[in-house]
Amino acid sequence: MMGIGLLTAMPSVLLSQPVEGIRPLLVAERSALRSILPAGTQLLHEPAAIEKFLEMLDGAPPEWGIVYGPHGTGHGDRLFALNRLRDSLRAGREVLTQEVTFFWSGELSSSDPSSGGFRVAIGPKVIPTRWGLVRFKPDSLPSALVAVPSPSLRRSLQERIASGERVELEVAMTGRLVPDESIIYDFAHEEPGRGMVMPVVRIERLDYLMVR
Repeated sequence: MMGIGLLTAMPSVLLSQPVEGIRPLLVAERSALRSILPAGTQLLHEPAAIEKFLEMLDGAPPEWGIVYGPHGTGHGDRLFALNRLRDSLRAGREVLTQEVTFFWSGELSSSDPSSGGFRVAIGPKVIPTRWGLVRFKPDSLPSALVAVPSPSLRRSLQERIASGERVELEVAMTGRLVPDESIIYDFAHEEPGRGMVMPVVRIERLDYLMVR
């Protein structure tokens, strides 16, 4: 798991209720994920599902070579124009209100005595697709992310963390696209000319999962 850091975000004033960052740590088989996540959410964790979702929003990928241009000269202006055009074209589409779930990587860090859980450090997953690299951007994350295991699991996790072992988990983030700027098109900083697609999701629920 690469590039995980403790991410802090201010709650959005647009949410009627703040997102709860202190949540149970669940242990589950990968085949049982849908039974844990909110009913009806669209699971966006594999390239095929992400590509289908993007097609419903924007039809087809950008022509990245044309947007980047020779040696990347002036690509910032072309990116700005691309984003504004696609924002306007997707306005009002029903898929914008669809509840979706994506995953970030997580790692347990220090204990949180008040809750009996462990603070969670998180980092994004970057998923290669035919649209380019996809990295979901969460909006309205709570400032405190804490996973609370069952009493039977807590002690073994404390021992593993105390010994220096990295205890990894999946952080499922569920919400809906931010209406006015639901997708940001950009280029990967590490790979000049490689297109990147960043859906921006206003988070409504978090789930901490140890997947077997």
